[in-house]
Amino acid sequence: MKKIYIWLPLCIALSIAAGIFIGNTYSIFSPVRKWAGTGGKNKLETIFDYISKAYVDTVNVNGLVEKAIPTIISGLDPHSTYISAENMELTGSELEGHFSGIGVEFIIKNDTVAIVNVIPGGPSEAVGIIPGDRIVYVNDSLFVGKGTNEEKVFRNLRGKKNTQVKLAIKRGTSEDLVTFEVTRADVPVKTVPAAYIVADKIGYIKVNKFGGTTYNEFITAIAKLKKQGCESFIIDLQQNTGGYLETGRALSNEFLSSGDLIVYTEGRAYPRENIFADGSGTCKENQLVVLIDEGSASASEIFAGAMQDNDRGLIVGRRSFGKGLVQSRYVFKDGSALQLTIARYHTASGRCIQKAYTQGDRKDYDMDILNRYNRGEFDSRDSIKLDNLPLFHTLSGRAVYGDDGILADVFIPRDTAGVNSYYLRVANSGTMREYAFTYTDKNREKIESFKSWEKAAEYLKQQPLVDDLAEYAAQRGIRRQPYLIEESRQLLQTQLIAFAIRNVYGEDGFYPIFQKDDLMIKEAVELLKENKATPESIREERYKPDAKKTSDNTTGILKAPFWIDDDQFKNRVV
Repeated sequence: MKKIYIWLPLCIALSIAAGIFIGNTYSIFSPVRKWAGTGGKNKLETIFDYISKAYVDTVNVNGLVEKAIPTIISGLDPHSTYISAENMELTGSELEGHFSGIGVEFIIKNDTVAIVNVIPGGPSEAVGIIPGDRIVYVNDSLFVGKGTNEEKVFRNLRGKKNTQVKLAIKRGTSEDLVTFEVTRADVPVKTVPAAYIVADKIGYIKVNKFGGTTYNEFITAIAKLKKQGCESFIIDLQQNTGGYLETGRALSNEFLSSGDLIVYTEGRAYPRENIFADGSGTCKENQLVVLIDEGSASASEIFAGAMQDNDRGLIVGRRSFGKGLVQSRYVFKDGSALQLTIARYHTASGRCIQKAYTQGDRKDYDMDILNRYNRGEFDSRDSIKLDNLPLFHTLSGRAVYGDDGILADVFIPRDTAGVNSYYLRVANSGTMREYAFTYTDKNREKIESFKSWEKAAEYLKQQPLVDDLAEYAAQRGIRRQPYLIEESRQLLQTQLIAFAIRNVYGEDGFYPIFQKDDLMIKEAVELLKENKATPESIREERYKPDAKKTSDNTTGILKAPFWIDDDQFKNRVV
């Protein structure tokens, strides 16, 4: 018995010790072990804290966070996004009307950055860089070859204001390189690149974005055209992806009467806010046509919706993109930003034009434009299904539909005249712009010798540009197809002249030439000439939009789906 009394406490102690050891060992390998350091943190913070303190290897937790945030945000709507600090710096402040860079327009030709134009008053002009220069070295590093692309150019030539970049440039036929030290500065970004008289007393204005400087640019354009005698206006919002809600409000205000509802916003944490016109606009009496297409989104749709719902202007074109969500940007200390959807906007009739989406699933959303094309929506208004869309009414009682973009009052099919497989190859590959640059480079002195871009364009019409382009393209692997070249000749000739004129005379000459056969503009001009876009005509529906109208431009229509990359027609600026 004594031995039992002696050994029993010892056995119990050993058992407890063994239990503790086994328990601790089990808890290390158990998937349900509780982390003691949770404090009051949420699950996501706890996970990163746990990884930081307990993971088997050293890990960059901040890097994991950067990768995780976009995945988290992707579970929301298609327009809530996370922008890294690097991409924020690259993007700059283009919506504010400027970014910091060297101030040149460029193309990449033969894996080399070729300067098309130098921004007047910019840092490159100040040091003597001229159109036609090729950039060979950047900060003593070779800047030519297969790795040269637009993203690389942006990352190396844009940058913080007042920082310097060293460029070694090949000029003309000289074998020696010329070196320049360029101090980066604010480079202006024009959001209203074109304003010209398109017909007697009719002014045309192209608006690319709704940025911080757009209103002032727009008012300047309106004043210029009115001084030249314009009484009616075409506002072109095709491919305008939007921008600031406030800018959309300001432009709408120019055309509406006091008390007209422009738009209202509403969200779970944001009570309804109505935005009205104040009556101070300068164009309340002018006839108006607004051009839209499948690339017109956000603030573009606010403007078009305000004009349509108030029976103020006639909407011409094709169904708009359908973005009715309002984002607010939260900038973090490291320069990155979260762009979060906080509300929906509604036009004056009450419709939200946001098209359908599934949270966390962007595949169908991203394919929507292609799906529209495949359904025939670019060729026929009848292809647009309205059965399941909510019905609303404008101020005068005209029927309009919500939840799927802005539907045009007058449908215009996509122009396919001259578009065939050959044209698409030379346009979408950038070959056409490259050739136009090469031609301009060789003939710059001659083109500059004319007193106006109109005179220069007349000269260019007499040159064998299309045949020379075909030879240039053949040398780059795009084989000649004589029948298709003839089919596209007029389209190619017009666009080549437009590019060559822009390379010397800028945007003022580019748009009037590039758009001279534009179907939407022609239709808009006819409507304005017939006074069918006045508020009275719109309310009485004196225009007769043909719902069954389809494209009659049979030349060059492709049986397979095609897409013209409109981005190829825009100059890149750094």
